[in-house]
Amino acid sequence: MQRVTIHAAKTYLSRLIEAALAGEDVVISRGNTPVVRLVPITKRTFQIGPLAGQLGTGPDFLAPMDEANLALWDDGR
Repeated sequence: MQRVTIHAAKTYLSRLIEAALAGEDVVISRGNTPVVRLVPITKRTFQIGPLAGQLGTGPDFLAPMDEANLALWDDGR
């Protein structure tokens, strides 16, 4: 665990960020009291279609309409 003061953290922030990204535990202290832990943000993977195959098939919006449904849309022109 790396423990630094706030003043040192200002001076060596880029080094401390690299240490945290490498998995090292970085704690910033005010005097002898630890106040902040520097940790990396984990990237989440974006998954398209997490429910694929579980919902069934939806309607085919590009399929031609049958005559009965087409007549409902026709305004008589």
